[in-house]
Amino acid sequence: MNIAYWIVAGLLALFYFYAGTLKVIRSRDHLRPMMAWVDRMPLPALRALGAVEILGAAGLILPPLTGTAPWLAPAAAVGFVLLQTGAIAVHLTGEDRGITLNAGLTATAAVTVWLATRP
Repeated sequence: MNIAYWIVAGLLALFYFYAGTLKVIRSRDHLRPMMAWVDRMPLPALRALGAVEILGAAGLILPPLTGTAPWLAPAAAVGFVLLQTGAIAVHLTGEDRGITLNAGLTATAAVTVWLATRP
């Protein structure tokens, strides 16, 4: 894998590991100031979303690092593109219309897909 992949995927993995961990361990009251949409989602779904983010972050890093199942890295990046597409929809259907971060994460995940599939 090239250096560009490791930089972009590493930053994306750090973001999702952090965000996923917060969703898994923090209460709604602690998440509400940074995630206005948490009240519109059942708590088990919020926890599951956090777990998916943590697993996706691992999927970006571990397969290329170990050389095992290298197809998992682009699959994880595609999963993040889909996740952020859904996040944009959630933001636009609620009162929170701020999608700048989501658009940036979508673009970053798309670049990661491209970098992961380059020879």
